[in-house]
Formats: sequence, C-alpha cells, structure tokens
Amino acid sequence: MNSRRTLYQFAYARHPDQDAASPAVRPVVVIGAGPVGLCAAIDLAQRGVPVTLLDDADRIGEGSRGICYAKRTLEILDRLGVGDPCVEKGVTWRLGRVFQGGDLLYSFDLLPEDGHKRPAFINLQQYYLEHHLVRRALDCGVDLRWRNRVSAIEPRNDGARLTVETPDGPYPLQAGWVVAADGARSPTRAMLGLDFTGEAFEERFLIADVRMRGNFPTERWFWFDPPFHAGRSALLHKQPDDIWRIDLGLGPDADAAEEQDPKRVIPRIRQMLGHDAFELEWVSVYTFQCRRLERFVHGRVVFAGDAAHQVSPFGARGANSGIQDADNLAWKLALVVKGEAPASLIDTYDLERSAAADENIGHSTRSTDFIAPRTRQEARFRDAALALARHADFAKRLVNSGRLSAPSVYDTPLSTPDRDAWAGSARLGGPLPDAPLTDAEGRPVWLLDFLSGEPTAIHVPDDAPPPAVDGVRTLAIGRDVHDSAGVFARRYDATPGAIYLVRPDQHLAARWRHPDADAIAAAARRMRGHALEETP
Repeated sequence: MNSRRTLYQFAYARHPDQDAASPAVRPVVVIGAGPVGLCAAIDLAQRGVPVTLLDDADRIGEGSRGICYAKRTLEILDRLGVGDPCVEKGVTWRLGRVFQGGDLLYSFDLLPEDGHKRPAFINLQQYYLEHHLVRRALDCGVDLRWRNRVSAIEPRNDGARLTVETPDGPYPLQAGWVVAADGARSPTRAMLGLDFTGEAFEERFLIADVRMRGNFPTERWFWFDPPFHAGRSALLHKQPDDIWRIDLGLGPDADAAEEQDPKRVIPRIRQMLGHDAFELEWVSVYTFQCRRLERFVHGRVVFAGDAAHQVSPFGARGANSGIQDADNLAWKLALVVKGEAPASLIDTYDLERSAAADENIGHSTRSTDFIAPRTRQEARFRDAALALARHADFAKRLVNSGRLSAPSVYDTPLSTPDRDAWAGSARLGGPLPDAPLTDAEGRPVWLLDFLSGEPTAIHVPDDAPPPAVDGVRTLAIGRDVHDSAGVFARRYDATPGAIYLVRPDQHLAARWRHPDADAIAAAARRMRGHALEETP
C-alpha cells in the first residue's frame, strides 16, 4: 500500500544537451534527487560549482519513508538554507520512553543541556524535506532534470560518460565527476559491478503511517513484548499533520504481501491503539540491512547515502548519515573541481565516511540483535538486561531499542594533532558544538550561523591580533560576536589567544592556545589535503 496522494509532481523538460552534436561536458553530475543527492547538489552550487542533478522519477511524496532528523543534520540543513522551514513544519522531540510489556522501564533525554539552536530531533515526512530541498536547489541554479534515467556509465580517467534515458529517447553526457546518490538499489552500483559486504537480517518489520488525533506526547515510545503485540517489538512516533508512525516486529517468517494487506494491518493497529479512529496513510514491510561498499570512491564516481551503505531504520541512522556524507563530500569536491586541492582529497571522503559507516553499522547491528535476537544466547542476554533495568540504573545502558544517530568524530589526516591539553565538549575532528552568542548590537545569535562554507579561524582575543592566513576568514569572540553567557568558553575551554581552525563542513581541524601564522597556514594546507601529496 502506498500514500493515497502524490504531494509534489514535476514536469519533464527537454534539455539542450539532448540536441548537442557531441556529448555535453558537465563538471559534476549527481544521480538521484533524494535528500542526499539534493543536499550534495545544493552544497556544491553554493560553492560555485555547476551541478547537473538527474532523477528517473517526476514526483516526490510516495510515502513518508525517512522521518527522523537529528540535531547535526538540522545544522547542515541550516547551512544549506532549509533548516527553518523544516523545523517549523516538523515535530520537535528530545524525550524517549522504553517499555517492557505494559511497564515503563526508563525514559531518556537526548539533549540534556540548553544553549543549542536546534533540537535533538525533529520528525518530518521525507516528502516535505525533499520539497524544501528541491525549491532550494532551483533557487541555487542546480540543473535539475526529471525523468532522466542513467542507463549506462563508462568510467574514464577524466570522469565518466553517461547514457541518459528520457521520454524523448537517450542522450550521452560527459561528467567530470559523478556523485551516485541513487538509493539502496543503486543502478549505478549495479552497472559498475559493485556489491555490498555485511549482513542482511531475516526479521521483518511493518511500517504503518496512520492519520489520527491521539493524546500521546511528542516522544519516542518503544515497547519490548507489548501487551498488544506479544513477543515482538513496537515503536510509536508522531509526525506533522496528525500522522503517526508505527513500527511492529513481525518475525522472520512473515509474508510481506500479506502483512501489507489493510485487512491484516488495521486489526493490528486497532489492538495497539485501543480504538479504530484512524486512517491508513502508508504501509510497508522491510528487513534490516547492515551493509556497505568496500570503497565509496571509484575513480571519478563517488557513492553516498544508501547507495554506499545501509543500516536498519531503528536509530535514524540512514538519512542522517547520508546527509552527513553529502556534507563531507561537497566542500572537498568543490576544491578539487576548482583546482584548489589535489584529487587525493576525495580519498579522505572514503576514509572518513567509511569509518562513519562502520560506526553506524556497528550500532545498527547491535540494536538489531537486541530487538530481534537470533540465537538463544542473544535472547537470554536481552531478557536479563530488561529484567535488571527495572531495578538497576546501570542495566538501562544495556537496553538497546536503537542507539540514535550521532555525528562522527573523524580520526583523519586532515586534522592537525593537538599540542595543548583541552577540556570542554569540542573534539578535534568532530562537528563544532553550537553556542549562544550576541552580536555587536546585543542581539542573540548562534555560533554556527556565523560559519558559512569557508575555512574559519575562531579567535579568542588577547593583547595580540590574530595571525592572518590566506584563504581563512577570522571570527573574533569579543569583537565580531560576544560570549555573553560564557557558554562558548566552557564548551571550547577557551582562553585568551586561543584559535580554532574550522573546516568548511564545520568540523574542528586544529586548535592552539597561542599559534603563529605558520602553524595556522600549515594546518590549513593539511585541512585541504595538500599534505597528502607531500607525504612520501
């Protein structure tokens, strides 16, 4: 069963490239106009790189699909210009509850401290996110072509030659770089003869989006062995428009076609909710996949999102990790296309995001084993942890209903190792923690809003002016913005004279108590990948 409505449909338009005497050459072609492909295209366009975005469909809105977007993803969406409409439309939440049977085991708070612009999570149907991203992509000048399906790809030393199918027939297109963001069943991956490694689990789960007016709070509720679905698991989440997401474990032997039949779905949901005042919006059955490509970079073809890796949906690590792929790739690819960084910089995308994928797959696999144990030993461990969690706080940390998405901290050659000791929550290689500040007029502002897509040195002034470095802008705390509440000082362990070098994706590349210009310049070169070429 699919959504009863298509929210947004787009017209196919013939492009001049289809009438060119020889294949048109485009610097970057992104395949797939889902959230990951759209984010990558917008980010590249904002950095001045012409982008062609191809999608084989002409619509978005076929079911809600991904719904949970984490704080770090929202910060990325802010930089791409769509954070505000997403948060305004989305359902904000930070609290979760875990039940066994009908009893509450414990609750948790995903954002236990204040002083952040964005909430821990919002729930928002994927079609709304895609709608905002499509509008932003068009505003940024992205060449977005609907009903353009890539049917063949021929990798070359200088890029790749594509064959693109349209309602008017095929045409060739030459790409300097290709970003394959064409989903879990990636045709690009298949055309290159690539496959995933990892695990595919047998347990099946039912997703049902229902429209109803409910008195459940805007929290994440997860049940082990609920009274309305004995022996299995259940999850309840609220979305905008009075839509609620329900996940129900079905077991490995469930028949996908039968389980999606409304005659079978409606009684299950009625039993869960205790009433029948709801309407089905969308139903699907899925299995867990915890797999990835061995490498994400294949010459001039780069894979991102579900085309590169897959995880189980519990924990909201799919779309969030995919958008972080785009965030990691775009600034590097822009520098390479412009000739400002060596092509080897793209290899660090593979290094950093492969490690992130392994981290996400590890969390996802452990969640799957706990939620749907496959062996008696796993079941005994799960049952013992749940029993202990009723009485002992330490055991609550053993209960795994899906470790929720968190950003990766990169152990990377692009970072300059610390030479000073640091406290606080900022971590080398990690995304910067936000902080509330005030501007020169005393108005409240946020740190991350002052970090565009440029390399930035955040300076805490002392008696000396900050060292000037070509290609690195300076943001001075106490001059450009003010740490009126002292939050920046605490989170960054800031002392007078300190400088923090920030990557274009807002990850921390280096920090010093008292650096000189040569140290900052060397770290900036390293951050852009030039040290990779210089290493013997």
